[in-house]
Amino acid sequence: MLARMKVNPLAVLRTNFLTGLALVLPAIISIAVVAWLFGTISNITDKILFVVPGAWKYADGVHGDIRWYWSLAALVFAGGLIALAGQLTRHYLGNKLIRTAEGLLLRVPLLNKIYSTVKQVKDAFAGHQSSFQQTVLVEFPRAGMYSLGFITSEPRHELWAKTPPSLWSVFIPTTPNPTSGFLVFVPEDQLIRLDLSVAEAIKSIISLGSLSPDTTLKIPPQPRV
Repeated sequence: MLARMKVNPLAVLRTNFLTGLALVLPAIISIAVVAWLFGTISNITDKILFVVPGAWKYADGVHGDIRWYWSLAALVFAGGLIALAGQLTRHYLGNKLIRTAEGLLLRVPLLNKIYSTVKQVKDAFAGHQSSFQQTVLVEFPRAGMYSLGFITSEPRHELWAKTPPSLWSVFIPTTPNPTSGFLVFVPEDQLIRLDLSVAEAIKSIISLGSLSPDTTLKIPPQPRV
């Protein structure tokens, strides 16, 4: 007869705690991120409520924190204004008005630098300027390790003149924030071109690789030994 093993209550408690933590942690993080986003955006959209009397919108009737439903209303109203701006771009007059406002922003010192940089990043990731031509794998940060990157262009200036003509500029984004990264110049024979779309690659980068691209590779059957 086997002797009954003694159960350590602390070990059981520790195992249960770690199992429970692994179960609820994703939900806690998701809720925390949503709450942070709501609070951050509300700090901006709450400015729209300047026409609402303080006795209505503030919790204490004078100042302090704005009641949550007023913040939600301001957020919905701001979303409506953004949608209206998008609708205006479909018409000549509205598009002309937006272009005029954009031109004014680009004339303001310092603000024009920030605005133009943000707009270029937005255009690059939205695909309006086709800045990212193709998804590739390159050996980075060292040989034997591979990173996802995006071909941006084939250099046609001094770099092209003084290096092999097959040199391509590749942007390698960081994770989980793909708006920053490294610019490297890679010869054609060291590029591994992928059928993976730019959008799918960015999704994989933002998710730390947990969201795999929706592609199916046809792997040939292995011969039987």
